[in-house]
Amino acid sequence: MSARVRRLLVPFVPVYRMALGFRELRLRRGWEPIRRLRFPVISIGNLSTGGAGKTPFAIALARALGHRGFAVDVLSRGYGRQAAAAARVRLDGTVDELGDEPLVIARSTGVPVYVARERYEAGLLAETEDTGPRFHILDDGFQHRQLHRDVDILLMNRDDWHDKLLPAGNLREPLHAAMRATVLAIPAEDGGLADERRAWGWNGPVWRLRRRMEVPAVEGPVVAFCGIARPEQFFAGLEAGGLRLAARIAFRDHHRYTAHDFEQLQNTARARGAQALVTTEKDRVRLESLAGRGSGAVPVLTAGLRVEIEEEPAVLTWLTDRLQGTEVGPTL
Repeated sequence: MSARVRRLLVPFVPVYRMALGFRELRLRRGWEPIRRLRFPVISIGNLSTGGAGKTPFAIALARALGHRGFAVDVLSRGYGRQAAAAARVRLDGTVDELGDEPLVIARSTGVPVYVARERYEAGLLAETEDTGPRFHILDDGFQHRQLHRDVDILLMNRDDWHDKLLPAGNLREPLHAAMRATVLAIPAEDGGLADERRAWGWNGPVWRLRRRMEVPAVEGPVVAFCGIARPEQFFAGLEAGGLRLAARIAFRDHHRYTAHDFEQLQNTARARGAQALVTTEKDRVRLESLAGRGSGAVPVLTAGLRVEIEEEPAVLTWLTDRLQGTEVGPTL
């Protein structure tokens, strides 16, 4: 959305803020009940509309806990899925059935992933299918307050502190909502951000995350495309990884690709002399039914975003100690 359009939307920010205030009142008065699952919930979320790396972080945390011997599953909304009922993600499932992010998480981690609009329903299905103790990781859960969480991890970056509320900016909640979090997770390379947040009033733990893009090896130019919240981050990451971009094509977030889209991407790649089309893991999942078309098609390659947790052993010890006293324990 252009800066000019954002400025035109500024008068509507108070309306959005009033809606947030009414919801806060509903939660405090118990008019919107908060339900609790049997086993602990670790929520991962952010304040902005996207681009914080929640899904790669959920993958990293699920893997790390699994390596320590804990049983883990992931609960997700499954944004854009057509089905309404809670379901377990099948590795051979489709985006229409399950959503793009749940498929990426399930295929990347091998842990059970459950989807439902109400994440409580997804959690109930998880606890029905496997009654053993486990951690539930709630993906994109900071605003999904209808489900009780035992640890609330909020991913933040410097851009969040200079942004505005929707619809004039990208913030889903005002900055003071960060005080609900249990942990702030910030980019490791922004060394001053933690000190600034301490001065602002934050007294809780601060985790540092490193983002690393796994760029495919391609000789010659490529056409990069994506349908994510902050496409400029993706394009910059590809260039930092050594790729030469002949064109950059940005679709709206969670864009559902059509045969026409794929044809246009192929035409652009051929016209620019590109050796490949390069996209994100989520976009590649949304393209699965199209990307194999045509024997002469320009190949579609994936650049994956990986998140590494600094001082991971200490972080995991803090997390599991925090949840001590629950029924959950290592499965080894």
